[in-house]
Amino acid sequence: MTSNANRQGLLDRIRTKKAKIGVIGLGYVGLPLAVEFARQGFDVSGFDVDESKTSQINAGQTYIPDVPQVDLCEVVKAGRLRGTSRMADLAGMDVIDICVPTPLRKTKDPDLSYVVKAVEAVAAVLKRGQLVILESTTYPGTTDEVVQPLLESRGLKADADFFLAFSPERVDPGNHIYTTRNIPKIVGGVGPDSTEAAALLYESIVETVVPVSSTRVAEMVKLLENTFRAVNIGLVNELALMCHKMDIDVWEVIDAAKTKPFGFMPFYPGPGLGGHCIPIDPSYLSWKARQYGFECRFIELAGNINSSMPDYVVERVAEALNTARKSINGSRVHMIGVAYKKDVNDMRESPALDVLELLSKRGAQLSYSDPFVPALNHGDHALSSIDLTDALASGPDCAVICTDHTVFDYDAIVQSGTLLVDTRNALKNRQSPRIFRL
Repeated sequence: MTSNANRQGLLDRIRTKKAKIGVIGLGYVGLPLAVEFARQGFDVSGFDVDESKTSQINAGQTYIPDVPQVDLCEVVKAGRLRGTSRMADLAGMDVIDICVPTPLRKTKDPDLSYVVKAVEAVAAVLKRGQLVILESTTYPGTTDEVVQPLLESRGLKADADFFLAFSPERVDPGNHIYTTRNIPKIVGGVGPDSTEAAALLYESIVETVVPVSSTRVAEMVKLLENTFRAVNIGLVNELALMCHKMDIDVWEVIDAAKTKPFGFMPFYPGPGLGGHCIPIDPSYLSWKARQYGFECRFIELAGNINSSMPDYVVERVAEALNTARKSINGSRVHMIGVAYKKDVNDMRESPALDVLELLSKRGAQLSYSDPFVPALNHGDHALSSIDLTDALASGPDCAVICTDHTVFDYDAIVQSGTLLVDTRNALKNRQSPRIFRL
């Protein structure tokens, strides 16, 4: 079959929604994507090595808060979505979308092991006319330097025999306004035919598709988006430290500054960075830049500030306890919220884990409340969430608001009389000498 025939056949299957789609990795990115493809009429197989996830999907049980139970049940019952751990079934797919984790090693170097394993599974069954898309966040050059050679190792050529593109995920867990459907999709292929095929695919499920000239541009777009946030959060975290020294309310400063209708965008301080992207993406960019002899001083400085925030939170706990003539060592410290952001169950890179670890090393007796995280296992710590009302009634020496879930009764928290360290401005406009703000 000629290159043009491969391309035209794929485009026709996508247009008529006869293309079979495989999504590798059924987490916060992959499952919403798989469900959206299925909702738009495609036949979708979700691949994951975790059989507990595939079993839940086949039972119509969601485990991702952003995927409504009713939506998942609908497509599973209709036979348009199924979960499987059989990677050999990738051979029957027309489109393969890779959405696996891309964490950092302890050395802050990219860990592409999940990507490589997924691509190797695809390469083992790759056939002419297939479209392979990488969505996992990574450094510029991953698609053409790592993925493409692996896929071409058996003789097929990208943008001719098969098609290859990168399209960065833009998932914001807990955001009910911007979802898979209405978040614009960036698409960059290894060649024009690959870009065309990937763009056509996403146009069937996303309102706006933005093609770019290459996979490297698409990869860099993702890193820019999250590095922009990390740097600005670093700036405002440093401002919070400065304002504390000057006895100025940083939250009031930000609220006043954001009334300017141009030239300012509000960012907010906190206990540190969390989630899969913002704490990690700048490190991917810095690592790649060093290979070109470029030092990302500005980005790395912001990273240093952000990574120091859990230490600052612990110092604020020490200051709060000092007013009661107590030390951290031996004090009962209750953590209110441990997820990385409010109203989600996502614990990836949560700064609450760093705060917990630092408090533990200083001798604190720890407990926590988080209705989204019923159990917490981190290092030597194995804790279960307890009811917040009961926790405060038991009289802890101090409580730390690490995550400002909307379900918490903040008036009741203040009225409990507990010493409070508020890292999220959850107690805004509430005044008490027992409240210590970031």
